[in-house]
Amino acid sequence: MKRLITALAIVALTFAGTACSRPGPVQTRTGVLRIGLPIAPQNLNGILAQNTNEVFVDGLIYSQLVTLDDKGNEVPDLASVVPTLANGGISKDGLTITYHLRTDVKWHDGVPFSSKDVAFSWRAVMNPNNNVVARHGFDQVASVSTPDAATVVFHMKRVFPPAIEALFGLSDSPTFILPEHLLGKDATINTIAFNASPIGTGPFKFGRWLRGDQIILTANPDYFLGKPKLDRIVLKLIPDANTTESELRANDIDLAFELTGTNFHSFANDPKFVRTNAHAPSFTAILFNTARAPFTDLRVRRALAMAIDRPRMATTDTYGSGSLASADLTPFSWAFDPSLAPIPYDPKAAGALLDAAGWRIGSNGLRAKNGAPMSIQLTYGQGSQTARTIAEQVQAQLKQIGIDLTTKSYDYSVLYAAAQNGGIFNTGHYDMAEYSWISGGDPDDSSQWLSSNIPPNGNNVTWYRSPAMDAAQRAALATFDRSARKRAYGAIERLLLTDIPGTFIYYQGERFVATPALKGFAPNGLNAGWNAYQWSI
Repeated sequence: MKRLITALAIVALTFAGTACSRPGPVQTRTGVLRIGLPIAPQNLNGILAQNTNEVFVDGLIYSQLVTLDDKGNEVPDLASVVPTLANGGISKDGLTITYHLRTDVKWHDGVPFSSKDVAFSWRAVMNPNNNVVARHGFDQVASVSTPDAATVVFHMKRVFPPAIEALFGLSDSPTFILPEHLLGKDATINTIAFNASPIGTGPFKFGRWLRGDQIILTANPDYFLGKPKLDRIVLKLIPDANTTESELRANDIDLAFELTGTNFHSFANDPKFVRTNAHAPSFTAILFNTARAPFTDLRVRRALAMAIDRPRMATTDTYGSGSLASADLTPFSWAFDPSLAPIPYDPKAAGALLDAAGWRIGSNGLRAKNGAPMSIQLTYGQGSQTARTIAEQVQAQLKQIGIDLTTKSYDYSVLYAAAQNGGIFNTGHYDMAEYSWISGGDPDDSSQWLSSNIPPNGNNVTWYRSPAMDAAQRAALATFDRSARKRAYGAIERLLLTDIPGTFIYYQGERFVATPALKGFAPNGLNAGWNAYQWSI
Protein backbone atom coordinates (compact mmCIF):
# COMPACT_ATOMS: atom_id res chain seq x y z
CA MET A 1 0.00 0.00 0.00
CA LYS A 2 0.49 -0.10 0.06
CA ARG A 3 0.48 0.33 0.84
CA LEU A 4 1.12 1.41 2.83
CA ILE A 5 1.80 3.94 5.92
CA THR A 6 3.43 2.66 11.90
CA ALA A 7 4.02 3.39 15.39
CA LEU A 8 3.71 5.91 18.13
CA ALA A 9 6.96 7.65 19.17
CA ILE A 10 7.66 10.47 16.73
CA VAL A 11 11.36 11.06 16.08
CA ALA A 12 12.31 14.06 13.97
CA LEU A 13 13.64 13.58 10.44
CA THR A 14 13.72 17.32 9.75
CA PHE A 15 10.11 17.03 8.63
CA ALA A 16 8.29 20.31 9.14
CA GLY A 17 5.55 22.48 7.78
CA THR A 18 6.28 26.05 6.76
CA ALA A 19 4.12 28.99 7.63
CA CYS A 20 3.10 31.68 5.18
CA SER A 21 3.70 35.38 5.60
CA ARG A 22 1.05 36.78 3.26
CA PRO A 23 -2.27 35.59 1.87
CA GLY A 24 -2.20 33.04 -0.94
CA PRO A 25 -4.34 32.92 -4.08
CA VAL A 26 -7.89 34.17 -3.76
CA GLN A 27 -10.18 31.29 -2.77
CA THR A 28 -13.31 31.54 -4.92
CA ARG A 29 -15.11 28.38 -3.73
CA THR A 30 -15.68 28.70 0.00
CA GLY A 31 -16.64 25.38 1.55
CA VAL A 32 -15.35 23.34 -1.41
CA LEU A 33 -11.94 21.69 -1.10
CA ARG A 34 -10.28 20.59 -4.35
CA ILE A 35 -7.58 17.95 -3.94
CA GLY A 36 -5.16 16.68 -6.58
CA LEU A 37 -5.09 12.88 -6.44
CA PRO A 38 -2.12 11.26 -8.28
CA ILE A 39 -3.50 7.72 -8.70
CA ALA A 40 -7.02 7.02 -9.92
CA PRO A 41 -8.88 4.63 -7.59
CA GLN A 42 -10.03 1.34 -9.09
CA ASN A 43 -12.87 0.95 -6.61
CA LEU A 44 -14.22 2.57 -3.44
CA ASN A 45 -14.90 -0.56 -1.41
CA GLY A 46 -13.53 -0.18 2.12
CA ILE A 47 -11.78 -3.57 2.25
CA LEU A 48 -10.44 -3.74 -1.32
CA ALA A 49 -8.02 -0.78 -1.29
CA GLN A 50 -4.75 -1.48 -3.10
CA ASN A 51 -2.81 1.76 -2.58
CA THR A 52 -2.60 4.82 -0.36
CA ASN A 53 -4.76 6.93 -2.66
CA GLU A 54 -7.66 4.50 -2.35
CA VAL A 55 -7.13 4.35 1.42
CA PHE A 56 -7.28 8.16 1.56
CA VAL A 57 -10.59 8.33 -0.32
CA ASP A 58 -12.02 5.41 1.67
CA GLY A 59 -11.10 7.23 4.88
CA LEU A 60 -13.33 10.14 3.90
CA ILE A 61 -16.31 7.86 3.23
CA TYR A 62 -15.97 5.10 5.83
CA SER A 63 -14.90 4.75 9.45
CA GLN A 64 -12.64 2.42 11.44
CA LEU A 65 -12.80 1.14 14.98
CA VAL A 66 -9.68 3.06 16.06
CA THR A 67 -7.51 5.62 14.29
CA LEU A 68 -4.49 7.79 15.14
CA ASP A 69 -4.31 11.53 15.75
CA ASP A 70 -1.61 13.76 14.31
CA LYS A 71 0.69 12.95 17.25
CA GLY A 72 0.45 9.19 16.62
CA ASN A 73 -1.85 8.52 19.59
CA GLU A 74 -4.57 5.90 19.26
CA VAL A 75 -8.00 7.54 19.38
CA PRO A 76 -11.44 5.92 19.09
CA ASP A 77 -13.40 6.18 15.86
CA LEU A 78 -16.44 3.87 15.75
CA ALA A 79 -15.28 2.49 19.09
CA SER A 80 -16.24 4.61 22.10
CA VAL A 81 -12.93 3.81 23.80
CA VAL A 82 -9.65 2.23 22.68
CA PRO A 83 -9.34 -1.28 24.21
CA THR A 84 -6.23 -1.73 26.35
CA LEU A 85 -4.90 -4.13 28.94
CA ALA A 86 -5.27 -1.39 31.54
CA ASN A 87 -8.96 -0.74 30.91
CA GLY A 88 -9.84 -4.42 30.47
CA GLY A 89 -10.72 -4.08 26.79
CA ILE A 90 -7.91 -6.54 26.16
CA SER A 91 -8.08 -9.55 28.47
CA LYS A 92 -5.10 -10.39 30.68
CA ASP A 93 -4.25 -13.41 28.50
CA GLY A 94 -4.53 -11.25 25.37
CA LEU A 95 -7.02 -13.61 23.73
CA THR A 96 -10.16 -11.50 23.98
CA ILE A 97 -10.53 -7.96 22.65
CA THR A 98 -13.78 -6.16 23.42
CA TYR A 99 -14.90 -3.02 21.62
CA HIS A 100 -17.67 -0.87 23.02
CA LEU A 101 -19.16 0.98 20.07
CA ARG A 102 -20.69 4.41 19.67
CA THR A 103 -24.47 4.34 19.71
CA ASP A 104 -25.04 7.51 17.68
CA VAL A 105 -23.70 6.32 14.32
CA LYS A 106 -25.76 5.96 11.15
CA TRP A 107 -24.89 4.77 7.69
CA HIS A 108 -25.23 7.35 4.94
CA ASP A 109 -28.60 5.81 4.02
CA GLY A 110 -29.90 6.40 7.55
CA VAL A 111 -29.69 2.83 8.86
CA PRO A 112 -28.15 2.59 12.36
CA PHE A 113 -24.63 1.18 12.61
CA SER A 114 -24.21 -1.81 14.94
CA SER A 115 -21.84 -4.56 16.03
CA LYS A 116 -23.28 -6.77 13.27
CA ASP A 117 -21.55 -4.53 10.72
CA VAL A 118 -18.18 -5.14 12.38
CA ALA A 119 -18.67 -8.89 12.48
CA PHE A 120 -19.81 -8.91 8.86
CA SER A 121 -16.81 -6.83 7.77
CA TRP A 122 -14.45 -9.34 9.42
CA ARG A 123 -16.19 -12.17 7.55
CA ALA A 124 -15.93 -10.19 4.31
CA VAL A 125 -12.17 -9.75 4.76
CA MET A 126 -11.77 -13.47 5.45
CA ASN A 127 -14.04 -14.52 2.57
CA PRO A 128 -11.70 -16.21 0.06
CA ASN A 129 -13.95 -15.00 -2.76
CA ASN A 130 -13.07 -11.38 -2.00
CA ASN A 131 -9.89 -9.97 -3.51
CA VAL A 132 -8.42 -8.29 -0.45
CA VAL A 133 -4.72 -7.49 -0.67
CA ALA A 134 -3.91 -9.04 2.73
CA ARG A 135 -5.69 -10.70 5.65
CA HIS A 136 -2.86 -10.19 8.08
CA GLY A 137 -4.23 -9.81 11.61
CA PHE A 138 -7.73 -10.80 10.62
CA ASP A 139 -6.46 -14.35 10.20
CA GLN A 140 -5.44 -14.31 13.87
CA VAL A 141 -9.12 -14.08 14.90
CA ALA A 142 -10.87 -17.35 15.76
CA SER A 143 -14.36 -15.84 15.90
CA VAL A 144 -16.28 -12.62 16.45
CA SER A 145 -19.27 -12.35 18.78
CA THR A 146 -21.82 -9.57 19.18
CA PRO A 147 -23.40 -9.69 22.67
CA ASP A 148 -25.46 -6.61 21.81
CA ALA A 149 -25.68 -3.90 19.18
CA ALA A 150 -23.01 -1.78 20.91
CA THR A 151 -20.48 -4.51 21.74
CA VAL A 152 -18.26 -6.61 19.52
CA VAL A 153 -15.74 -9.17 20.81
CA PHE A 154 -12.79 -10.57 18.87
CA HIS A 155 -11.74 -14.00 20.12
CA MET A 156 -8.10 -14.42 19.12
CA LYS A 157 -6.36 -17.65 18.14
CA ARG A 158 -3.23 -16.44 19.92
CA VAL A 159 -1.72 -13.31 21.42
CA PHE A 160 -1.43 -10.66 18.71
CA PRO A 161 -0.09 -7.30 20.00
CA PRO A 162 -0.77 -5.28 16.79
CA ALA A 163 -4.48 -6.17 16.90
CA ILE A 164 -5.77 -2.65 17.61
CA GLU A 165 -4.13 -1.34 14.43
CA ALA A 166 -4.66 -4.51 12.37
CA LEU A 167 -8.39 -4.99 13.05
CA PHE A 168 -10.05 -2.07 11.27
CA GLY A 169 -7.37 0.39 12.31
CA LEU A 170 -4.35 1.96 10.64
CA SER A 171 -2.38 -1.13 9.69
CA ASP A 172 -0.11 -1.48 6.68
CA SER A 173 -3.24 -2.50 4.70
CA PRO A 174 -5.99 -0.35 6.26
CA THR A 175 -9.54 -1.65 6.06
CA PHE A 176 -12.86 0.00 6.90
CA ILE A 177 -16.21 -1.16 8.21
CA LEU A 178 -18.80 -2.11 5.57
CA PRO A 179 -22.64 -2.14 5.86
CA GLU A 180 -24.01 -5.61 6.57
CA HIS A 181 -27.55 -4.62 5.57
CA LEU A 182 -26.40 -3.82 2.02
CA LEU A 183 -23.70 -6.43 1.40
CA GLY A 184 -24.45 -9.28 3.79
CA LYS A 185 -26.04 -11.49 1.14
CA ASP A 186 -23.32 -11.10 -1.51
CA ALA A 187 -21.16 -14.15 -2.12
CA THR A 188 -18.40 -11.83 -3.34
CA ILE A 189 -17.97 -8.06 -3.36
CA ASN A 190 -15.30 -7.77 -6.04
CA THR A 191 -17.44 -6.32 -8.83
CA ILE A 192 -20.66 -5.14 -7.22
CA ALA A 193 -22.25 -1.76 -7.99
CA PHE A 194 -21.58 -0.66 -4.39
CA ASN A 195 -17.85 -0.37 -5.21
CA ALA A 196 -18.57 2.60 -7.49
CA SER A 197 -21.30 4.14 -5.33
CA PRO A 198 -20.49 3.34 -1.70
CA ILE A 199 -22.37 3.90 1.54
CA GLY A 200 -20.26 4.56 4.62
CA THR A 201 -20.43 6.14 8.08
CA GLY A 202 -17.67 8.68 7.49
CA PRO A 203 -17.72 12.49 7.35
CA PHE A 204 -18.43 12.63 3.61
CA LYS A 205 -20.99 10.92 1.41
CA PHE A 206 -20.30 9.67 -2.08
CA GLY A 207 -21.64 12.05 -4.72
CA ARG A 208 -20.41 11.36 -8.24
CA TRP A 209 -17.52 9.61 -9.93
CA LEU A 210 -16.51 10.96 -13.31
CA ARG A 211 -14.07 8.25 -14.37
CA GLY A 212 -10.65 9.57 -15.31
CA ASP A 213 -11.59 13.05 -14.12
CA GLN A 214 -12.85 13.50 -10.57
CA ILE A 215 -14.72 12.11 -7.58
CA ILE A 216 -17.14 14.37 -5.74
CA LEU A 217 -18.00 13.87 -2.06
CA THR A 218 -20.58 15.83 -0.06
CA ALA A 219 -20.72 16.55 3.66
CA ASN A 220 -22.53 14.05 5.88
CA PRO A 221 -24.73 16.24 8.12
CA ASP A 222 -25.33 13.31 10.49
CA TYR A 223 -21.67 12.45 11.03
CA PHE A 224 -21.25 11.20 14.60
CA LEU A 225 -18.38 13.58 15.43
CA GLY A 226 -20.28 16.58 14.09
CA LYS A 227 -21.24 18.01 10.75
CA PRO A 228 -18.12 18.65 8.59
CA LYS A 229 -17.10 22.26 8.11
CA LEU A 230 -16.64 21.65 4.37
CA ASP A 231 -19.65 21.35 2.10
CA ARG A 232 -17.92 19.31 -0.55
CA ILE A 233 -14.61 17.68 -1.50
CA VAL A 234 -13.63 17.38 -5.15
CA LEU A 235 -10.89 14.82 -5.79
CA LYS A 236 -9.31 15.71 -9.13
CA LEU A 237 -7.40 12.87 -10.76
CA ILE A 238 -4.03 14.31 -11.85
CA PRO A 239 -1.43 11.59 -12.48
CA ASP A 240 1.37 13.99 -13.48
CA ALA A 241 3.17 15.74 -10.61
CA ASN A 242 4.13 18.76 -12.70
CA THR A 243 0.51 19.24 -13.74
CA THR A 244 -0.47 19.01 -10.07
CA GLU A 245 2.01 21.77 -9.24
CA SER A 246 0.74 23.94 -12.09
CA GLU A 247 -2.90 23.50 -11.03
CA LEU A 248 -2.03 24.39 -7.44
CA ARG A 249 -0.23 27.55 -8.53
CA ALA A 250 -3.15 28.45 -10.82
CA ASN A 251 -5.63 28.02 -7.95
CA ASP A 252 -7.35 25.14 -9.75
CA ILE A 253 -6.78 22.89 -6.72
CA ASP A 254 -6.31 23.71 -3.03
CA LEU A 255 -4.31 20.71 -1.79
CA ALA A 256 -1.67 18.60 -3.51
CA PHE A 257 -1.45 15.04 -2.22
CA GLU A 258 1.76 12.91 -2.15
CA LEU A 259 3.96 15.35 -4.06
CA THR A 260 7.37 14.29 -5.35
CA GLY A 261 10.48 15.61 -3.65
CA THR A 262 11.20 17.83 -6.65
CA ASN A 263 7.77 19.43 -6.72
CA PHE A 264 7.65 19.73 -2.94
CA HIS A 265 11.01 21.52 -3.01
CA SER A 266 9.80 23.99 -5.64
CA PHE A 267 7.39 25.45 -3.07
CA ALA A 268 10.12 25.82 -0.41
CA ASN A 269 10.45 29.58 -0.64
CA ASP A 270 6.98 30.43 -1.85
CA PRO A 271 5.06 32.18 0.95
CA LYS A 272 1.78 31.83 -0.96
CA PHE A 273 1.58 28.13 -0.01
CA VAL A 274 1.92 25.97 3.08
CA ARG A 275 4.10 22.86 2.92
CA THR A 276 3.55 19.92 5.26
CA ASN A 277 5.88 16.94 5.48
CA ALA A 278 4.04 14.67 7.90
CA HIS A 279 5.99 12.14 9.93
CA ALA A 280 5.25 8.75 8.38
CA PRO A 281 6.38 5.13 8.64
CA SER A 282 7.32 5.22 4.97
CA PHE A 283 10.31 3.97 3.02
CA THR A 284 11.42 3.76 -0.60
CA ALA A 285 13.48 0.73 -1.59
CA ILE A 286 14.68 -1.52 -4.37
CA LEU A 287 13.23 -4.98 -3.87
CA PHE A 288 14.72 -8.23 -5.13
CA ASN A 289 12.59 -11.19 -6.14
CA THR A 290 14.48 -13.75 -4.06
CA ALA A 291 12.65 -16.63 -5.76
CA ARG A 292 14.19 -15.75 -9.16
CA ALA A 293 17.74 -16.25 -10.36
CA PRO A 294 20.17 -14.58 -10.02
CA PHE A 295 18.61 -13.12 -6.83
CA THR A 296 18.56 -16.54 -5.21
CA ASP A 297 22.29 -15.87 -4.62
CA LEU A 298 22.87 -13.62 -1.58
CA ARG A 299 26.17 -12.45 -3.06
CA VAL A 300 24.33 -10.99 -6.05
CA ARG A 301 21.78 -9.21 -3.85
CA ARG A 302 24.53 -7.75 -1.66
CA ALA A 303 26.56 -6.68 -4.67
CA LEU A 304 23.64 -4.85 -6.24
CA ALA A 305 22.82 -3.18 -2.92
CA MET A 306 26.42 -1.96 -2.60
CA ALA A 307 26.47 -0.72 -6.21
CA ILE A 308 23.45 1.57 -5.75
CA ASP A 309 24.40 5.04 -4.52
CA ARG A 310 21.64 5.30 -1.95
CA PRO A 311 23.28 8.09 0.12
CA ARG A 312 23.31 10.42 -2.87
CA MET A 313 19.78 9.44 -3.92
CA ALA A 314 18.46 10.06 -0.41
CA THR A 315 19.82 13.59 -0.58
CA THR A 316 19.21 14.60 -4.19
CA ASP A 317 15.90 12.85 -4.82
CA THR A 318 14.15 14.14 -1.70
CA TYR A 319 15.76 17.61 -1.51
CA GLY A 320 16.29 17.06 2.20
CA SER A 321 12.73 15.95 2.95
CA GLY A 322 13.92 12.38 3.57
CA SER A 323 16.86 10.59 5.16
CA LEU A 324 19.07 7.62 4.31
CA ALA A 325 17.43 4.34 5.30
CA SER A 326 18.96 1.33 7.00
CA ALA A 327 16.06 -1.14 6.95
CA ASP A 328 12.28 -0.92 6.88
CA LEU A 329 11.40 0.51 10.32
CA THR A 330 11.64 4.27 10.29
CA PRO A 331 12.27 6.86 13.03
CA PHE A 332 8.46 7.19 13.22
CA SER A 333 8.42 3.91 15.18
CA TRP A 334 9.25 3.25 18.82
CA ALA A 335 11.00 0.08 17.57
CA PHE A 336 13.45 2.00 15.35
CA ASP A 337 17.10 1.20 16.11
CA PRO A 338 19.32 4.21 15.27
CA SER A 339 22.48 2.16 15.81
CA LEU A 340 21.97 0.09 12.65
CA ALA A 341 24.32 1.06 9.84
CA PRO A 342 23.00 1.10 6.25
CA ILE A 343 24.64 -1.16 3.68
CA PRO A 344 27.62 0.88 2.40
CA TYR A 345 27.93 2.23 -1.11
CA ASP A 346 31.00 0.44 -2.50
CA PRO A 347 30.99 -0.34 -6.26
CA LYS A 348 34.48 -1.87 -6.11
CA ALA A 349 33.46 -4.39 -3.44
CA ALA A 350 30.25 -5.03 -5.38
CA GLY A 351 32.25 -5.98 -8.46
CA ALA A 352 34.44 -8.33 -6.42
CA LEU A 353 31.35 -10.07 -5.03
CA LEU A 354 29.94 -10.58 -8.52
CA ASP A 355 33.29 -11.97 -9.68
CA ALA A 356 33.25 -14.43 -6.80
CA ALA A 357 29.70 -15.45 -7.73
CA GLY A 358 30.87 -16.26 -11.27
CA TRP A 359 29.45 -13.15 -12.94
CA ARG A 360 32.51 -11.80 -14.76
CA ILE A 361 32.90 -8.92 -17.18
CA GLY A 362 33.39 -10.00 -20.79
CA SER A 363 34.92 -8.30 -23.79
CA ASN A 364 31.71 -6.32 -24.30
CA GLY A 365 32.05 -4.82 -20.85
CA LEU A 366 29.02 -6.70 -19.48
CA ARG A 367 28.78 -9.48 -16.94
CA ALA A 368 27.96 -13.07 -17.82
CA LYS A 369 28.13 -16.48 -16.16
CA ASN A 370 28.84 -19.67 -18.09
CA GLY A 371 28.18 -17.76 -21.30
CA ALA A 372 24.79 -16.43 -20.20
CA PRO A 373 24.53 -12.63 -19.79
CA MET A 374 23.18 -11.14 -16.58
CA SER A 375 19.75 -10.14 -17.80
CA ILE A 376 17.84 -8.12 -15.19
CA GLN A 377 14.77 -5.92 -15.45
CA LEU A 378 13.79 -3.20 -12.98
CA THR A 379 10.05 -2.61 -12.58
CA TYR A 380 8.55 0.70 -11.46
CA GLY A 381 5.26 2.59 -11.33
CA GLN A 382 4.00 4.28 -14.46
CA GLY A 383 3.37 8.00 -14.21
CA SER A 384 5.57 8.54 -11.16
CA GLN A 385 8.47 10.86 -11.92
CA THR A 386 10.13 9.83 -8.64
CA ALA A 387 9.97 6.13 -9.55
CA ARG A 388 11.22 6.84 -13.05
CA THR A 389 14.13 8.91 -11.73
CA ILE A 390 15.13 6.13 -9.34
CA ALA A 391 14.94 3.56 -12.13
CA GLU A 392 17.19 5.68 -14.35
CA GLN A 393 19.68 6.26 -11.52
CA VAL A 394 19.89 2.56 -10.67
CA GLN A 395 20.25 1.69 -14.34
CA ALA A 396 23.21 4.07 -14.70
CA GLN A 397 24.86 2.95 -11.46
CA LEU A 398 24.67 -0.77 -12.28
CA LYS A 399 26.04 -0.06 -15.74
CA GLN A 400 29.24 1.06 -14.01
CA ILE A 401 29.81 -2.45 -12.67
CA GLY A 402 28.98 -4.19 -15.95
CA ILE A 403 25.24 -4.85 -15.65
CA ASP A 404 22.98 -3.91 -18.56
CA LEU A 405 19.77 -3.28 -16.62
CA THR A 406 16.51 -2.78 -18.51
CA THR A 407 13.47 -1.02 -17.05
CA LYS A 408 9.73 -1.49 -17.42
CA SER A 409 6.85 0.51 -16.00
CA TYR A 410 3.35 -0.62 -15.09
CA ASP A 411 0.23 1.25 -14.12
CA TYR A 412 -0.07 1.26 -10.33
CA SER A 413 -3.42 -0.51 -10.54
CA VAL A 414 -1.57 -3.43 -12.14
CA LEU A 415 1.63 -3.15 -10.11
CA TYR A 416 0.00 -3.32 -6.66
CA ALA A 417 -3.12 -5.34 -7.51
CA ALA A 418 -4.00 -8.39 -5.42
CA ALA A 419 -2.61 -11.73 -6.53
CA GLN A 420 -6.11 -12.78 -7.58
CA ASN A 421 -6.16 -9.81 -9.96
CA GLY A 422 -2.74 -10.58 -11.46
CA GLY A 423 -0.79 -7.86 -9.67
CA ILE A 424 2.88 -7.77 -10.67
CA PHE A 425 4.22 -7.72 -7.11
CA ASN A 426 1.71 -10.16 -5.70
CA THR A 427 2.32 -12.73 -8.45
CA GLY A 428 6.10 -12.33 -8.37
CA HIS A 429 6.35 -11.36 -12.03
CA TYR A 430 9.39 -9.10 -11.67
CA ASP A 431 13.17 -9.22 -11.08
CA MET A 432 13.91 -5.98 -9.22
CA ALA A 433 11.45 -3.23 -8.37
CA GLU A 434 11.30 0.33 -7.14
CA TYR A 435 8.95 0.10 -4.18
CA SER A 436 7.46 2.54 -1.72
CA TRP A 437 5.62 1.40 1.38
CA ILE A 438 3.71 2.95 4.26
CA SER A 439 3.47 0.69 7.29
CA GLY A 440 0.84 0.75 10.03
CA GLY A 441 0.49 2.20 13.50
CA ASP A 442 2.43 -0.71 15.03
CA PRO A 443 6.00 -1.75 14.05
CA ASP A 444 4.68 -5.18 13.04
CA ASP A 445 6.23 -5.91 9.64
CA SER A 446 5.50 -9.64 9.56
CA SER A 447 3.12 -9.11 6.66
CA GLN A 448 6.16 -8.26 4.53
CA TRP A 449 8.78 -10.73 5.74
CA LEU A 450 7.15 -13.87 7.18
CA SER A 451 7.41 -16.93 4.94
CA SER A 452 3.74 -17.64 5.56
CA ASN A 453 2.82 -14.20 4.19
CA ILE A 454 4.01 -14.79 0.66
CA PRO A 455 1.10 -13.74 -1.63
CA PRO A 456 -1.81 -14.28 -1.70
CA ASN A 457 -1.55 -14.60 2.10
CA GLY A 458 0.23 -11.31 2.76
CA ASN A 459 2.58 -8.63 1.48
CA ASN A 460 5.84 -10.62 1.33
CA VAL A 461 6.30 -9.68 -2.31
CA THR A 462 10.05 -10.42 -2.27
CA TRP A 463 9.15 -14.11 -1.75
CA TYR A 464 11.72 -14.11 1.03
CA ARG A 465 11.94 -17.26 3.18
CA SER A 466 14.06 -17.38 6.33
CA PRO A 467 13.61 -19.60 9.40
CA ALA A 468 15.54 -17.03 11.44
CA MET A 469 13.22 -14.25 10.29
CA ASP A 470 10.16 -16.37 11.02
CA ALA A 471 11.45 -17.02 14.55
CA ALA A 472 12.19 -13.34 15.17
CA GLN A 473 8.74 -12.35 13.93
CA ARG A 474 7.10 -14.89 16.20
CA ALA A 475 9.05 -13.46 19.14
CA ALA A 476 7.91 -9.93 18.26
CA LEU A 477 4.29 -11.05 18.21
CA ALA A 478 4.34 -13.24 21.32
CA THR A 479 4.03 -10.52 23.96
CA PHE A 480 2.61 -7.08 24.70
CA ASP A 481 5.83 -6.14 26.50
CA ARG A 482 7.28 -3.31 24.44
CA SER A 483 10.91 -3.80 25.54
CA ALA A 484 10.82 -7.46 24.49
CA ARG A 485 9.19 -6.57 21.21
CA LYS A 486 11.79 -3.89 20.55
CA ARG A 487 14.60 -6.43 21.00
CA ALA A 488 12.86 -8.72 18.52
CA TYR A 489 12.52 -5.91 15.97
CA GLY A 490 16.22 -5.16 16.36
CA ALA A 491 16.91 -8.76 15.31
CA ILE A 492 14.46 -8.43 12.41
CA GLU A 493 16.15 -5.30 11.10
CA ARG A 494 19.59 -6.92 11.33
CA LEU A 495 18.32 -9.90 9.34
CA LEU A 496 17.09 -7.58 6.62
CA LEU A 497 20.56 -6.06 6.43
CA THR A 498 22.11 -9.54 6.34
CA ASP A 499 19.76 -11.36 3.99
CA ILE A 500 18.94 -8.35 1.77
CA PRO A 501 15.54 -9.15 0.26
CA GLY A 502 15.69 -5.50 -0.69
CA THR A 503 17.91 -2.49 -0.24
CA PHE A 504 16.37 0.53 1.45
CA ILE A 505 17.05 3.95 -0.05
CA TYR A 506 15.38 6.55 2.14
CA TYR A 507 12.73 7.26 4.72
CA GLN A 508 10.26 9.96 3.80
CA GLY A 509 7.27 11.78 5.16
CA GLU A 510 3.94 12.35 3.45
CA ARG A 511 4.38 15.55 1.46
CA PHE A 512 1.53 18.01 0.95
CA VAL A 513 1.27 21.56 -0.33
CA ALA A 514 -1.87 23.59 0.26
CA THR A 515 -3.31 27.06 -0.02
CA PRO A 516 -3.18 28.83 3.36
CA ALA A 517 -6.97 29.11 3.15
CA LEU A 518 -7.17 25.44 4.16
CA LYS A 519 -7.50 25.21 7.93
CA GLY A 520 -7.44 22.22 10.29
CA PHE A 521 -5.35 20.01 8.01
CA ALA A 522 -3.24 17.81 10.33
CA PRO A 523 -2.19 14.56 8.59
CA ASN A 524 -1.09 11.72 10.86
CA GLY A 525 1.29 10.16 8.31
CA LEU A 526 -0.95 7.17 7.63
CA ASN A 527 -4.34 8.62 6.72
CA ALA A 528 -4.40 12.33 5.96
CA GLY A 529 -8.17 12.46 6.31
CA TRP A 530 -8.44 11.19 9.88
CA ASN A 531 -9.88 14.57 10.99
CA ALA A 532 -11.41 15.70 7.67
CA TYR A 533 -14.61 16.79 9.41
CA GLN A 534 -12.55 19.59 11.01
CA TRP A 535 -11.13 20.94 7.74
CA SER A 536 -12.40 24.26 6.43
CA ILE A 537 -11.71 26.56 3.53
